[in-house]
Amino acid sequence: MGKFIRIKKGFNINLAGKAAPKVTPVEHSDTYAVKPTDFQGMYLPKVLVKEGDTVKAGTPLFHDKRHTNVVHVAPVSGEVVEVKRGEKRKLLEIRILADKQVDYQSFKKYSTSDIASLSVDEAKKAMLEGGVWPNIVQRPFGFIADPEAKPKAIHVSAFDTHPLAPDYSILFKGQDQYFQVGLDILKKFTSGNVHVNVHTTSEISSVFSQTKGVELNKFSGPHPAGCVGVQIHHIDPINKGDVVWTLNPFGVIQIGKLFLNGVHDASRLIALVGSEVKDPQYYKTYTGASIKNLIKDKLTNDHVRIVSGNVLTGTRVGQDGYVGFFDNYVTVIPEGDYYEFLGWIAPSASKVSFHRAFGLFSFLNGNKEFKVDSNTHGEPRAFVQTGVFERVTPMDILPTYLLKSILAEDVDEMEELGIYEVIEEDLALCEFVDVSKHNVQQILRDGIELLQNS
Repeated sequence: MGKFIRIKKGFNINLAGKAAPKVTPVEHSDTYAVKPTDFQGMYLPKVLVKEGDTVKAGTPLFHDKRHTNVVHVAPVSGEVVEVKRGEKRKLLEIRILADKQVDYQSFKKYSTSDIASLSVDEAKKAMLEGGVWPNIVQRPFGFIADPEAKPKAIHVSAFDTHPLAPDYSILFKGQDQYFQVGLDILKKFTSGNVHVNVHTTSEISSVFSQTKGVELNKFSGPHPAGCVGVQIHHIDPINKGDVVWTLNPFGVIQIGKLFLNGVHDASRLIALVGSEVKDPQYYKTYTGASIKNLIKDKLTNDHVRIVSGNVLTGTRVGQDGYVGFFDNYVTVIPEGDYYEFLGWIAPSASKVSFHRAFGLFSFLNGNKEFKVDSNTHGEPRAFVQTGVFERVTPMDILPTYLLKSILAEDVDEMEELGIYEVIEEDLALCEFVDVSKHNVQQILRDGIELLQNS
């Protein structure tokens, strides 16, 4: 029996353009891409293929030089058409011109009875070779999990409270068996509990509600209740020296498919959402899908900001970009490249705001859907202490003082103020409500890198 936890602090950002419960196969994408930049802490990735090589779904493309056995593999079969690099030859992405029919590299299949008797080393070897290991994110710091680490617990957040987040009961419909097998594999890696965390007020899919051998925890409350860092904090907080692994449901399902079917199956649903999408809905495609193909003839205009993921923590990608490895949706909003005289202080009924002084009427109608753009309505200024960060952070930490300790490069104080418990998504709301317009998420990542290298 799991826990029931009520989250009181936070803020829901209700935007226009939610996905309708409709699933359409996307037109076949010409190219797909795998991007090392999707993975925090990636150190000098070594490329294992060259332009012109033919690959299958599951063929290794590159690995981190610190963990050479953690390979990142091709999501589809086809020809490697570009190994794109940036400044100082930094690897940005590997593009694959996809076959019309996916050809899978074969891995060993296991029956359910075989899985029950598998050792940890055998399970680890299969996951590393099959390219599903990068789905596991390690806390603290949010890096790909170290295969040699011993996590005290594993957490799977089975709901998302970010703006315009897709419905998990649609995303993972019919994946019950694979999800259960993935959990059975993950249980081998920890002496603690595997936690599946669901939201009480949303429809709980049978994929999650019928799981066996795990702790099913129920959460209620506003965003960031769906962030796994917040969930960990309320169930079993991370202290210095602790290691906790986290996955999203897709990663668990992909592990299950590898063991049952013997293939690296990167097929998935992607929600195309946002106020500038003509018909927001779900599309069948593969990890690393082309944005150009996904949005073709589906936008109301071309002057837009395309975000892989959500508007708080997602990555800005152009029409020539690709969907991120961990992203289940693409958000399209108007581009905010305009000047607004006194726009940052003028009361408005059309702006969504946590501060009643600015979004004067947005709090009066909690069900109203807002159309927002990328304009920040102001420039960075002095770090003003308003106490608002603490009102949207449902954790026993002081984000204002934590961020100041990072700016001061005070490692001891950073540790005391809880930096081991948070990554960017946990404090993204602080950036949204910050009247000083600071890049809170980047400050936090700078602190994490400083701590790691100290």
